[in-house]
Amino acid sequence: MKSLAKSDKRTLLFVIFIAIAAPFLLNPFPEGSAMAQFNAGYPDLMQRFAYFGVLAIGFNILFGLTGYLSFGHAAFLGVGSYSAVWMFKLLGMNIIPGLILSVIVAGIFSLLIGYISLRRSGIYFSILTLAFAQMSFAMAYSVLTPLTNGETGLQVYADDPQVFMNENSIAVPHLFGLKMQDTFTLDIGPWAFQFNIGYYICALFLIAAFYMSLRIFRSPFGLMLRAIKTNQTRLNYTGINTRPYTLAAFVISGMYAGLAGGLMASMDPLAGAERMQWTASGEIVLMTILGGAGTLIGPVLGAGFIKYFENIFSKINETVLHGWFAFLPDGLENAIVWVLHFFVGKGWHLTLGLLFMAIVIFLPGGLMEGAQRIGNWWKNRRAKGKTSSAKTTPAE
Repeated sequence: MKSLAKSDKRTLLFVIFIAIAAPFLLNPFPEGSAMAQFNAGYPDLMQRFAYFGVLAIGFNILFGLTGYLSFGHAAFLGVGSYSAVWMFKLLGMNIIPGLILSVIVAGIFSLLIGYISLRRSGIYFSILTLAFAQMSFAMAYSVLTPLTNGETGLQVYADDPQVFMNENSIAVPHLFGLKMQDTFTLDIGPWAFQFNIGYYICALFLIAAFYMSLRIFRSPFGLMLRAIKTNQTRLNYTGINTRPYTLAAFVISGMYAGLAGGLMASMDPLAGAERMQWTASGEIVLMTILGGAGTLIGPVLGAGFIKYFENIFSKINETVLHGWFAFLPDGLENAIVWVLHFFVGKGWHLTLGLLFMAIVIFLPGGLMEGAQRIGNWWKNRRAKGKTSSAKTTPAE
């Protein structure tokens, strides 16, 4: 921490503050109000923000730093989930063995896939990773049914070995007795703030993952990855073998994905093949691009952005819309609801697509570019204000 630059320290402290204060920040509207629909401070969604943030941070090390676009990272997410659930079935419901195995198995799996895929670059690399992910999905769905339980999904049953379990053991996922599902609700006036054990455990891993990413970004290894992204051919001409660096980045990124999969299974002890589909890999890419590939906080913002729309806008149906516009004349109310219902509920992807297009067109650097523009505008405004005040102040 002491060796970090001041700007990096501020960034890390900002992430820590957001993670700790999330129950307050994500519940700005009073319970029971019309705008409470947009609150996101409930346990399930906050957990999603955290472990998908870990996933996006890891993917950013490969794509943002190295420039290698993988469409197969969902395979490592699924492998991590399956590994964690198997630990629950064999040993017990403490999440630590499951998370450790998730990271190890995802690392080995990513090493095998990366060793083959990184023989190519550009679009050919992306297609290879996509092919491996789809093969992994097909095998989990049908071929490896004894290990994955096929389309039903892998889950914990009462007759599983669970060698560390006894009559007094906790039968739900926990961290040394702290149950993932335990939630404390703080009522302050019309507001209800929920503090969930599972979320804060995920948040701790998110902070640790962000710190590790920060150290990688500022390390000589990170500088080498940036050089590879800038011009890998020139590096090869200088006699530097870039493959060990790209393979290391791929494996680290895969281990991040395995950790995210393990956390996902720790919150809900069920692993299914759908987590390995190409659509899940595409969602990871969207998270990183929306937030800002190559930036530190951008992928976390992108993950939160997409998960917010998925969980909040998808719940807005015609009944909710009619409640919002009930004060209007019936004809106008029905017309507005008819138009808006295409963009919410089942049509929330349309809204997300339009926002994605707008960000790509007007903010090619993602949400972080927008934040930087606002910051620069504010600095320029303050500088102009100081200059004008200095000119109007009479000299003594």
